[in-house]
Amino acid sequence: MRHARDLDLDRIDDLLAQIRLRTSLNEKKRGIFYRASRAYLHFHEDRSALFADLRKPDGEFARFDVTGAEGQAELLARLDEQLRA
Repeated sequence: MRHARDLDLDRIDDLLAQIRLRTSLNEKKRGIFYRASRAYLHFHEDRSALFADLRKPDGEFARFDVTGAEGQAELLARLDEQLRA
């Protein structure tokens, strides 16, 4: 599994736009988001599927399949839940 490239991220541009609305996140490089000074959210590509790794409160990463709308909605819901906490 490799980090997503620009061509991969083009497929989820609408999701990235939604994530950018969360002003407590800083996009240091396209598709790589930081919260404060810690890496918080980034994307991977594997066999035409796209995955998001979101840092959990315990410091580990949770992986979400964001290839489709359902996984993208799940990621956004978890992201919002964590940002509210």
